[in-house]
Amino acid sequence: MNYLKKLLFLTLTIFSYSANAQSPCVNGFATYTVEGVTTSYPCNDYDLMSRVPISVLATTLGTEEGSDIWGWTDPLDGKEYAIVGTTNSTAFVDVSDPINPIFLGRIETANGNTSYWRDVKVYNNHAYIVADGVGNHGMQVFDLTNLRTGPNPDLTYTSTVNDGEVIVFSGDNGINIGSCHNVVINEDDATAYLVGCNAVSGGPIFVDISDPTAPTISGSYAASGYTHDAQVITYNGPDTNASNVSGVSSYVGRQILAASNGGSNDKVVFLDVTDKSNPQFISEITYSNPGYAHQGWFTEDHKYFIFGDETDEMSYGNNTRTLVFDVNDLDNPSLLSTYFGPFTAIDHNGYVDGDKFYLANYRAGMRVVDISTVDTPSNTMTEIGYFDTYPSSNSTAFNGAWSIYPYFASGNIIICDIESGLFVVRQSNTLSTSEFEIDNNFTMSPNPTKENAKLTSSNTNKIQSVQIFNVLGKKMFSKNNINSTSFVLPTNNYSSGIYIVKINNTTSKKLIINK
Repeated sequence: MNYLKKLLFLTLTIFSYSANAQSPCVNGFATYTVEGVTTSYPCNDYDLMSRVPISVLATTLGTEEGSDIWGWTDPLDGKEYAIVGTTNSTAFVDVSDPINPIFLGRIETANGNTSYWRDVKVYNNHAYIVADGVGNHGMQVFDLTNLRTGPNPDLTYTSTVNDGEVIVFSGDNGINIGSCHNVVINEDDATAYLVGCNAVSGGPIFVDISDPTAPTISGSYAASGYTHDAQVITYNGPDTNASNVSGVSSYVGRQILAASNGGSNDKVVFLDVTDKSNPQFISEITYSNPGYAHQGWFTEDHKYFIFGDETDEMSYGNNTRTLVFDVNDLDNPSLLSTYFGPFTAIDHNGYVDGDKFYLANYRAGMRVVDISTVDTPSNTMTEIGYFDTYPSSNSTAFNGAWSIYPYFASGNIIICDIESGLFVVRQSNTLSTSEFEIDNNFTMSPNPTKENAKLTSSNTNKIQSVQIFNVLGKKMFSKNNINSTSFVLPTNNYSSGIYIVKINNTTSKKLIINK
């Protein structure tokens, strides 16, 4: 492909969809237009910054659907990137400007076969990608610093040195990993834990990734059966008595793997995987009414493990169920409490960040749950916000939000929706703009508005100057020497979103445009 053809292809691909700007959550909905289609998304305390359709992210090989999602923050400049799994590829999107995301390119599936389960994690500026049910896919390794140069010339990173150099690791030391359901990484430990693979009965396989260009298998564990998903932590919890592990006095500082083992004997298994050549069983816990043991995440104090069974809603008719296991004593875990969501939607991946639990709840979208009181006598969890990426239904089916990444320092959250692609959302009223002054001398009406808003001074202080900024601090409008008690803000052609109106260089007020 010559330069002109590449440039044309890139232009057509990047701008093949059109979208409006940020859509704040107003009266329970965020209304957004993309590719000519306007959708109102149910929401509570979360604004929609942007959306990139799955048709842009994925190739045309097979069904275009989204799956897992993860994020990378470039340590060089703090820019943020979304890494989106699809049925046929892994897409990379620059979301540093959350209102105007830039699709950079994709890595196509390793062996030409599509998969509904593609998973990715990040370690040391590299992405590690696996796919399930697709034969000998192996683990793809990609140097994320390639994203610094902007969109790939033909939007596809390949195995050639000058095009990102995607590495495919198929295994070694007598183990052919085949395809895997998931990859897990504890960033304190240069190990990728592959789970749900064709090899070792689906148990975790430990891959040394200290040299990302030359991964090697350092061990595995098959005794507890198939592991669907897992988390690995460097333990810093309250359990200082490692009575179930030979030769270990305390779990503090040890590498602890919590495995969600689904299948005929659903359970959560805890392993000490500090010594990759000699992983040791700690304990396991089962629970009532199992459907399929799916995924869980430790609280940050490592006292509790918040866990979801994927198919219990289908099997038993209950609302979304989340189990909280007490792991203050890793040798003897127990069920602490059970949280039921407002709908019968299926729960999928959930992640803890501080006192919040972010749950990808399929047809119910992203649900945000307060877990600050889980350690009190009430043991309660309370939903405090949501953004529903699948507005047509909250019923029990495999559509909607697959996964969430809530760990960007900016506060932006990325969601992968199976049918709709990438969503960038953010909690309402958390934008890093200048503080708003409580000044009743100036009012704006209507606010929210669909067109122009009128700024009025309520006393003898006249309006001398007005500046309008978008949420990223870009100046959209400026006018001086107004010298009037009223002024019509020229916002009729502005896109939906939140804007900051600065008056007389002293007072800042928030204006919401909701078209």
